Amino acid sequence: MATMDHNIVPSDLDSYWMPLTASRSFKKHPRFIVGANGMYYKDSQGNEVLDVSAGLWCVNAGHYREKINDAIAEQLKELDFAHSFNSGHPHAFRFASRLVEHFPDPLNHVFFTNSGSESVDTALKIALAYQQHKGEGTRQRLIGREKAYHGMGFGGISVGGLVKNRQNFGQLLPGTDHIRHTLDIERNAFSRGLPAHGAELAEDLLRLVDLHAAENIAAVIVEPVAGAGGVILPPEGYLQRLRDICTANGILLIFDEVITAFGRLGAASAAERFGVIPDIITTAKGITNATIPMGGVFVSDEIYNTFMSIDEPGVELSHGYTYSGHPVACAAGMATLDIYEEEQLFSRAQTLSDHWMESALSLQGEPNVIDVRTLPLIGAIELSPREGAPMQRGVEVGQKCYEKGAWVRNIGDAIVLSPPLIISEEEISQIFEIIRESIRETK
Repeated sequence: MATMDHNIVPSDLDSYWMPLTASRSFKKHPRFIVGANGMYYKDSQGNEVLDVSAGLWCVNAGHYREKINDAIAEQLKELDFAHSFNSGHPHAFRFASRLVEHFPDPLNHVFFTNSGSESVDTALKIALAYQQHKGEGTRQRLIGREKAYHGMGFGGISVGGLVKNRQNFGQLLPGTDHIRHTLDIERNAFSRGLPAHGAELAEDLLRLVDLHAAENIAAVIVEPVAGAGGVILPPEGYLQRLRDICTANGILLIFDEVITAFGRLGAASAAERFGVIPDIITTAKGITNATIPMGGVFVSDEIYNTFMSIDEPGVELSHGYTYSGHPVACAAGMATLDIYEEEQLFSRAQTLSDHWMESALSLQGEPNVIDVRTLPLIGAIELSPREGAPMQRGVEVGQKCYEKGAWVRNIGDAIVLSPPLIISEEEISQIFEIIRESIRETK
């Protein structure tokens, strides 16, 4: 072992190619996380910092939950792995049955994956195959949205709308297009909850219907709340209008709920929270509290029954993964669901709503703060970009927050917040005071 900047550093920093990381910068000032418990991470320097991002939108029940750890250990004693190709183990079926109880009708069937990226690619394939089975094989076009993040698979980055995720990978999937995003700081800055202006932006889908013809569009995929684009909230009425347009034109509506499902917005799903029911919901992250990689794609009765009614014998959907419904992941998921139910974590954000939003909006008027976007328990503080150095102000504020005891995530010049659902009002106050101090100290 070598030592650098009082931080424990492995002797080899080159063998591991880190994901979505400025690796050369990291190697100059490495940060290593060595422990986690409850609301806190511990780094190799012995610092304890509040986790303000729930890992990456995923540790909804907080860190080191013994119930989940014990379930994983017990499952490994019984059955470490069994595949699900023309075979089954009981845990996947039991977990699926429990999960669908928490998602709105008619989304009563779940296909297990191993990540959000896999969930998105699975949902897109299901949509295309469904349209073929319906006798509408011309419906091959997939519509995403600007500033959207749908994982890192080829399908996800093709319908995604973040330029840095797309620009180095060629033409991507053919036949994709994008509707406009809903970020409108000029009209909606410092909204308390959903913005009042912008429902008409859903009409942009009609532009693409006119351009491509409805009979050529298979599905539209949107995040109910866009996360990696900087926490972009749907304007009031926007999602319902999008639902209406899809229904009128025979287009499937997919909600990418990889970050919004499992309590992030005060309900088991954003579909429930906003009262808008899509045809497909993609999930991952919070499904196992991030202990074991897993995801799930929820589909409607209509979609599932269409596949089950095809004339040809054999496999109805030629798609799957070695680890779909992994027994250890199912055990982790079942224990996670127990915690969500027992501690009423799906609705906890509602009890913290006023304090969370008032604390966030109290940053209005602080230096360089041009917008606060917030719903319980998610938010973003948008900082004005520094002239000639965009994104650097956000980086510096994030670093100061860490030094003061709160690990926030900056996406460009936006400070993004999504803490574990177990957070207390006192910890909310502490986090926003740290952010306030850090903003004031950053020029």
